[in-house]
Amino acid sequence: MDEPDGTVRRRAPRVDAVRNREAIIEAASEVLATQGTAVDVREIAGRSGVGMGTLYRHFPKKEDLIRTVLHREFSAWADSARQAARDAQDPWAALTDFYQQALTGYARHHAIMQNFALTWSAPDLEGIQQLRLVIEELRARAADVLRPGVTTDDLLLLLVSLGHAVQVTDEGRPHLWNRLLHISLAGLRADHRDPLPTEAAPALRLPPR
Repeated sequence: MDEPDGTVRRRAPRVDAVRNREAIIEAASEVLATQGTAVDVREIAGRSGVGMGTLYRHFPKKEDLIRTVLHREFSAWADSARQAARDAQDPWAALTDFYQQALTGYARHHAIMQNFALTWSAPDLEGIQQLRLVIEELRARAADVLRPGVTTDDLLLLLVSLGHAVQVTDEGRPHLWNRLLHISLAGLRADHRDPLPTEAAPALRLPPR
């Protein structure tokens, strides 16, 4: 059947193109974790077994590749965290394990460490929504053991703040952030009955779609 005038036929990506793209992303993921965002894209191309021209056809800018890798890894982590929260029998353990795993992974991944705060100041809409859904589920389940007035945005901002603590302490005093995490979590327990300040953590305002 003839196609109507003006119809653009879209070709499916070639198998080798898909394979090259995945190889670039996998190589970038490994290098970004160990070296951070300052890595030379030539190293990524070399590790993935493709030429620079192929890399730039898939990712014209280095920022495009970094954004793709971090978004993929963040989404995978959020899905894993949500499932772990649902599987946990103890709501408080689910909440504390979430923070422990998130910050441990954060400390091990240099590129995430360099970009994590951006989820608050310049949000990736899909990513921040995924994170909020996980934290909201954890907060709702742990409502009976959390001190009154703690909100989802309180918990989200606490995660971002502890992320900064990891960044400034991990190299010289790698266990200090873990101590601060335990102090912070203790302050969230319901047996702390003192009222919180009247202004809770501000809600993260997402721009309209």
